[in-house]
Amino acid sequence: MTGPSGSGKTTLLTLICGLRSAQEGGLQVLGQEVCGASQRQLTHLRREIGYIFQAHNLHQSLTAQQNVEMALQLHQLTASERRIRAVEMLKSVGLESRRNYFPDDLSGGQKQRVAIARALVSHPKIVLADEPTAALDSKSGREVVTLMQKLAKEQGCTILMVTHDNRILDVADRIVEMEDGHLLSSYSSQSQEQVA
Repeated sequence: MTGPSGSGKTTLLTLICGLRSAQEGGLQVLGQEVCGASQRQLTHLRREIGYIFQAHNLHQSLTAQQNVEMALQLHQLTASERRIRAVEMLKSVGLESRRNYFPDDLSGGQKQRVAIARALVSHPKIVLADEPTAALDSKSGREVVTLMQKLAKEQGCTILMVTHDNRILDVADRIVEMEDGHLLSSYSSQSQEQVA
């Protein structure tokens, strides 16, 4: 999803995950109506959604592994199961050897890889990525987006990514353009065929 600042992209992401309530209308996510949903329903929905933020939002006092394990707290897993899954996920993003590093000891690209691992460790159905490459140079940004795409395809997961970085739009299956809270167009990045 792309569009100018203030067009509503981040607002839409916060509506999708139930962090913000709509003033009117309806919104279905994974077959569930989000508007008017109970806290219990929203909690259940959030278990199916992973998040990747622009500023990675890692807890500075936790190691990379602990940051990833934290995403599994809502799931009924033992501490041992959480640890094993976190280590496996860090391995898949190329950071197994850095699992005991704290965020301050990681590069920007490595922090974003930890954030990707945290978002995907619970095998969500959807990952919402809000400007995940904004703080990275073009090479690191490309690596992060390529990694996200690869892992999501392996897991059968959909990624909805908000970006201003036109250099990475080629990885998208579909590009949605927003302006002033409205959908301007939606088209396949492969064919450039406009559908809306």
